[in-house]
Amino acid sequence: MPKFTTRVQLISPSADAYQKLHAEMELCGFSRVIESGDGKFYAMPEAEYDLQQELDRKDVLEKAKRAVHQAGLVASILVTESKGRIWYGLESAG
Repeated sequence: MPKFTTRVQLISPSADAYQKLHAEMELCGFSRVIESGDGKFYAMPEAEYDLQQELDRKDVLEKAKRAVHQAGLVASILVTESKGRIWYGLESAG
């Protein structure tokens, strides 16, 4: 199944803008945690989201744009499809 990392950088965000964004992104199927190969979960960096669905990059971008719009926000969005991911220093998410 394709894996995507999506970065959403809000433009001139209010104090609670990222909370609104996080809620809308979750409703669209995005997650703020990432699972390692050994089944452990880690928190994504701020403003980054994981999505694992049978979609292409354009569809993922449209989902993210919809979430930003639903939250009433303005943002720059970058979607990257992954063949594999590795990380360092992410906090455990349980």
